[in-house]
Amino acid sequence: MSGEKNLKTLLKTLKPKHNLGEFVFCKTDHRNQINLSQIIMTFREEESTTIIAKKEVADQLNLDYTFIASWITLTVHSSLEAVGLTAAFSEALSKNGISCNVVAAYYHDHIFVDIKDTTKALDILNSYSK
Repeated sequence: MSGEKNLKTLLKTLKPKHNLGEFVFCKTDHRNQINLSQIIMTFREEESTTIIAKKEVADQLNLDYTFIASWITLTVHSSLEAVGLTAAFSEALSKNGISCNVVAAYYHDHIFVDIKDTTKALDILNSYSK
């Protein structure tokens, strides 16, 4: 099953879902010492490996972080080839003073926003389907 490519359809059917918990971005040079079943995402960069995890997992692993986020999943199955989706919702969030960190996975886009902006971000994302 391939994902949706039509931007108007994508925006009308975003159906954002708030994943409960507090999430953090960390870095490590010792990813082989971390149980990946506890981690939301890893991405290997030139400088080190970035990890997204629940805050309590990062605390247990003594990983440093500076940003505590909410995780919002756009439940629409978007195609990795879709054009304009990230630009549309990131612009709307930006106009409302909300920073977002986006992860595009195979089925869905995932947005991490400052914990204090959760409700406002959900309101903005839900406004597309009205």
